[in-house]
Amino acid sequence: MEIKRLFDFLDHIKNDLPQRPDVVARSIKGQWVKVSTDEFVERSYAVARGLLAEGFEKGTKVLSISANRPEWNFIDMGSALAGMIHVPVYATLSHDDYLYIFDHSDASVIFIDNKKLYDKIAPVAGEVGRDIKVILIDDSDEVYCLHQLCAKGDVQKEKWNAVLEENKKTIGEDECVSIVYTSGTTGRPKGVMLSHRNLVFDAHAHAVRHIMDYRHIALSFLPLCHAYERTMIYDNLERGIRIYYAESLSTIQADLASCHADNFCGVPRVLEMMYSKFEAAGKALTGFKKWLYRKAWRFANKFDSYNRNPLYRLRHSIYDALIYKRWREALGGHKMIVVSGGSSIQEKIVRCFTAAGFQLCEGYGMTETSPVISVNNPVDKLVIIGTVGQPIDGTEIKFTDEGEILTRGPHVMMGYYKDPEQTKQIIDEEGFLHTGDIGYLVDGKFLKITDRKKEMFKLNNGKYIAPQAIETRLKESDLIAQCIVFGENHKYASAIIIPDFAALRELAKEEHITVTDNQSMLANEKLLAALHQEIATVNESLAAHEQIKKEQFIDDVWGLDNGMLSQTLKLKRANITKKYADLMEKAFE
Repeated sequence: MEIKRLFDFLDHIKNDLPQRPDVVARSIKGQWVKVSTDEFVERSYAVARGLLAEGFEKGTKVLSISANRPEWNFIDMGSALAGMIHVPVYATLSHDDYLYIFDHSDASVIFIDNKKLYDKIAPVAGEVGRDIKVILIDDSDEVYCLHQLCAKGDVQKEKWNAVLEENKKTIGEDECVSIVYTSGTTGRPKGVMLSHRNLVFDAHAHAVRHIMDYRHIALSFLPLCHAYERTMIYDNLERGIRIYYAESLSTIQADLASCHADNFCGVPRVLEMMYSKFEAAGKALTGFKKWLYRKAWRFANKFDSYNRNPLYRLRHSIYDALIYKRWREALGGHKMIVVSGGSSIQEKIVRCFTAAGFQLCEGYGMTETSPVISVNNPVDKLVIIGTVGQPIDGTEIKFTDEGEILTRGPHVMMGYYKDPEQTKQIIDEEGFLHTGDIGYLVDGKFLKITDRKKEMFKLNNGKYIAPQAIETRLKESDLIAQCIVFGENHKYASAIIIPDFAALRELAKEEHITVTDNQSMLANEKLLAALHQEIATVNESLAAHEQIKKEQFIDDVWGLDNGMLSQTLKLKRANITKKYADLMEKAFE
């Protein structure tokens, strides 16, 4: 059947694909709890009936605050089937952000994952000033829960099913089905209105570049309110790929191994952490094993999958049999397709993962484009390292004189909720959405992103700096974990750098340098010299005005908890700049 609305996926998986006992599954304390095709469809209908039985009408805003679990899918499909608008929200927002989104979205229903989260968030809903139905997803005898909602809808099951069948005939492709709030790196979150057509078109456009089907398993761990992870769920449902939800970010390795996954989506920060674990495994070795591991590691970091030289392929086969195979065994034993998006990823990580049998494909998009604009294509074996692939079929891209990427097509959002002025600023009269990203086409085909237009800054000599590109190069060093480049209106660019202290400690050990903690490492002249040399090496590859003239090393961690990273693990530059204002000022004394 042709999939035109989100709820059409229900008929598709029931009628067009082999029936499965595990169309979705969830890891609970290391055990997989599976949901069959029939159960997936019926529980989605049950949510829709329950919402109608509660008296909610078409257009009702239904919020969900939840970890990745099958019930998220039932709420997503059920609200769409009932003609309502799903507003998925991160489970790690601040009180003020929750209050703003609850009020701004006109929420009437909020589904909350577990009792601990419920106790934290339900009182915020009470501050909005209107009645909001708060429903716990977990079973409970204390508060109203999803199970009770579904039971209420089953009281008049035939009546509500008739309403749902009528909805399936009348709900149009261009009706709003979801509002997704941006992560707010530059201020208040904006509500991106997405239609059935937006989400279904975009999911199909990258599904056709997928090489897997109903025989395969995808592990899902990025939040489902992340637009890309969400459309990957639709991608998987279209192709019949079974979806297994990881228990948490800390159990990814165990969950990959347990379900023997064939693919997953990640963001650069998560993949950087996996890469670091691969590297650390070799540092614990000694003698010949350590020497061999280093050879294989260096080979992987420069791996060229298009090199067909027989001797080169033989070397790869040897390293694969002795080293890379063990990496796969630790993650379930399968070769995998790994998709990265959200921000730029270091080239060496792409090469390393690909050498190990985890073909890493980089993609690009934004919430406002449902979200994929372009992605590398394993089907046609077009995975061009350093690019985000070709634009998806059925869309257009062009560039302004400044190099900003503009895109037009069925993937472009309906607009920002309650904000026509912001909508006009980002979508021009010709229907092109201005991404705010700078890039160009490699060989006239493959899109390469060079930086964020809003993140670029100008030195006092009038020359522009693209910080993200420099930061990506800096993080290619084994000794650098996180960094930020700055220098607007100053004579030169500077950087604050958080070293990879585990790597620095290993270097200290090799150099017979005695250290006690992170601060002692930053106080050691030899280790500081090694760090400065890493900066100097990067500077050699930069234009004179781009070079880092003064770097400062700190002992800190930037994460979600302290507000230094967004929900998609990008730098929150405004927050970092505010925290380190004095340190940044000293860089130019």
